[in-house]
Amino acid sequence: MIFRKATENDVSHIVEMIADDELGKTRENFQVPLPNEYIDAFNKINSDDNQELIVVENEKSEIVGTLQLTFIQYLTYRGGIRAQIEAVRIRKDQRGFGLGKKMLEWVINRAKEKKAHVLQLTTDKMRPKAIKFYEDLGFKASHEGMKMHFN
Repeated sequence: MIFRKATENDVSHIVEMIADDELGKTRENFQVPLPNEYIDAFNKINSDDNQELIVVENEKSEIVGTLQLTFIQYLTYRGGIRAQIEAVRIRKDQRGFGLGKKMLEWVINRAKEKKAHVLQLTTDKMRPKAIKFYEDLGFKASHEGMKMHFN
């Protein structure tokens, strides 16, 4: 497995994976050509040194996974850095073979390299298998998350 920062050429593959689940297909707009809003978002992410949009390639150089890692500077924890994982996705035909565990192990090591004091994520309560997966890796449901969506 090769973990690397995504390029603009990868955006279509990433959006396809994000849209390819029960929740993603209700909020994403994967089509060819890809809507410009995704390229615009990629450019903003790519220009921010605190953002890492990662793709995972298999031995055939096919993109089989993706995630976004954000490093948030805080004043609390003596000016600590918090790492936030978002949009962890695995290509449908690659699920169930341990790739998710490898991806999270990579993320944990990357957060430690960046001297983060905590690694956090959210997952929808409608994803019980994902919750169990993260718990098995050592994540704890230590806080109650709250969101306010704006259309």
